Amino acid sequence: MGKTIIVSNRLPISLDYKDGKPDFKTSAGGLATGLGSIFEEADNIWIGWPGNYVEDPEQRAEIFLELHEHKMAPVFLTQEDIEEFYEGFSNETLWPAFHYFTQYIAYERRFWEAYVRVNEKFCEAILKKADPDDTIWVHDYQLLLLPKMLRDKLPNATIAFFQHIPFPSYEIIRMLPWRRPILEGMCGADLIGFHTYDDMRHFLSSVGRILGLSNESGYIQAENRLINVDAFPMGIDYTKYSESADSETTMAVVEKFKKQLGSQKLLLSIDRLDYSKGIPQRLKAFDQLFKLYPEYKEKVSLIMVVVPSRDTVKEYRELKEEIDTLVGRINSAYSTLNWVPVHYFYRAFPFEELSAFYKMSNIGLVTPLRDGMNLVCKEFVASKTDQQGVLILSEMAGASKELQDAILVNPNNMDKVTEALHMALNMSEEEQKTRLVSMQETIKRYDIHKWVKVFMDRLKVVKDKQEEFQSKEMDEETIQELIGYFKSSKKPILFLDYDGTLVGFKNKPQDAYPDSELKEIIEKLSKNAQVVIISGRDKDTLGRWFEGLDVDMIAEHGVWVKNRNTEVEWDVFSDVDNSWKEDIRSVMDYYVQRTPGAFIEEKHHSLVWHYRKVESGLGVLRMRELFSHLKYMASGHNLQVLEGNMVLEIKRPDINKGRAAMAFMKDKDYDFILAIGDDWTDEDTFKAMPKNAYTIRVGYNYTKANYNIKSSSQVRDLLKRLF
Repeated sequence: MGKTIIVSNRLPISLDYKDGKPDFKTSAGGLATGLGSIFEEADNIWIGWPGNYVEDPEQRAEIFLELHEHKMAPVFLTQEDIEEFYEGFSNETLWPAFHYFTQYIAYERRFWEAYVRVNEKFCEAILKKADPDDTIWVHDYQLLLLPKMLRDKLPNATIAFFQHIPFPSYEIIRMLPWRRPILEGMCGADLIGFHTYDDMRHFLSSVGRILGLSNESGYIQAENRLINVDAFPMGIDYTKYSESADSETTMAVVEKFKKQLGSQKLLLSIDRLDYSKGIPQRLKAFDQLFKLYPEYKEKVSLIMVVVPSRDTVKEYRELKEEIDTLVGRINSAYSTLNWVPVHYFYRAFPFEELSAFYKMSNIGLVTPLRDGMNLVCKEFVASKTDQQGVLILSEMAGASKELQDAILVNPNNMDKVTEALHMALNMSEEEQKTRLVSMQETIKRYDIHKWVKVFMDRLKVVKDKQEEFQSKEMDEETIQELIGYFKSSKKPILFLDYDGTLVGFKNKPQDAYPDSELKEIIEKLSKNAQVVIISGRDKDTLGRWFEGLDVDMIAEHGVWVKNRNTEVEWDVFSDVDNSWKEDIRSVMDYYVQRTPGAFIEEKHHSLVWHYRKVESGLGVLRMRELFSHLKYMASGHNLQVLEGNMVLEIKRPDINKGRAAMAFMKDKDYDFILAIGDDWTDEDTFKAMPKNAYTIRVGYNYTKANYNIKSSSQVRDLLKRLF
């Protein structure tokens, strides 16, 4: 087993200088806590930026050696990197875009160039440490390009990526000029994780519509890899917060604060200074509480902690000024000699004091406008060991998907937030306990350590699935073995797909007729074996093309069967209800009208939307739109949407090539079986074959087939060697 390399923009330490020497303080963040169990094991290592600009080579060397002792490796950034990569592209382009604040997005080419440059620096740092069998786990939006950069250098590596902030909808991501390389960068990973299903769904939609990569059940089919995308809601160190809440240190701080505040009810708000947190909206709702319910004056206070962040940036400076103004206005309007409605702290607090705030507060007010997860609400719940307290939580926070027993609010609806405050202040102790116990069980069960384990276990499953799907290239030794078995067999059968397997693709489907070479190959093969042409083509076309040849045929993916040993020209293998066609055809026709070059082909049991002659970018875009549309309609008609080579086909799922192939083999004792196909419709054939069969997929996609072969011309070369 190789080592695990954790990669994040920041190392889990903060670098300072004491008496001219580097001084490191361990981060208390959730990610550092959770991943500590991994990177401290064996030879594992954490790679990232130490957090400060270090120019002096001697100081860099000193920091490098010091961090090496702590199983960390630094990536040093220049002042320009920090300004353009970190402050610039990461926080002025990606952060607002991914949090839906499009008005703040900076479209600066120099920021993008810095982003590429720094991701390359991280890649170089990892390559110095990585071995082929290592697992590399990349974290967050600052390093979106890194997975692909690593994949290009280490094609067989195990690479995972986790996004800790939201992933926006297609309509937002398409605004970024660099959307394609960003998505391609993320798709370098084997496993891509998000906090919520919504984020996962947005990502899959964007990958489908921008990169043209299809997905099924959370698996993206890339050119030569299977990529899994899933939701892994991040937890907290539950024990740390629950035990701290009852510790002597915390209780002493609570006692001190309570003496100062008296018996009033306390609301708690803790955020980093950021426009995504909805702090002004929260203050306005709190102000409205006193206007609508004046009886709460002198009985309710808000403890509001805002941790400083980027307050030199214009938007953040303006936000700070707005918060200061609102707090001043509320306090000047309602304060008395003995009571202040808002206790406002613009600074960070040590863990013990935060724990005391959680413990003593009656209501946790967590109402971000958009948040990937938000762990403050989970920390608040875990700290309520007496099971008294109420959590008011924004629907826009990822945590709302888990904490359904909180009072959930739309943070943009001030009236509803005020109403939630009133409800929380009047909630019975019994209901508070019921809600808190339920939420505590959820958080306890899926804590930060469980999150890490579930993610890493899933990564192993993905790699196993890739291994399962990864077939072998047909080398000369395998070909010789296949030829030997064929020539020594008494009763061989060959299942040969047509388009993409026996012939290459043409712009017009009718132009892909069998040439004289192919007819000669089939004729010679049929003298020594039972040959079954198995295709999605209609029966009339197949019958005309192979007329006079001693072959069996399966047409339209298994609807029609022609057996050379029966008198019946064509037999219906599956009776089909075609009542669904009219609805689907009208939708397909709408996309034909919008897509010059597209056309519809109607078969007995299916409808096919062709886009081979469409301008490449437009064809893929329209296909993705149609695919989403048909998927939605298919569920109501019990239909299946299949993505082929420049076609989209919709049909009944119980009709497939595999069922028809099995019917050919029923009660027959074949001693050599070969099946060759090129797309997903042929996977049913491969699955239906017995273990001793030779199954070959044309192209280098993931497949249930045993082997890959490069092209239809190589298929012909192989078949010629069987004569």
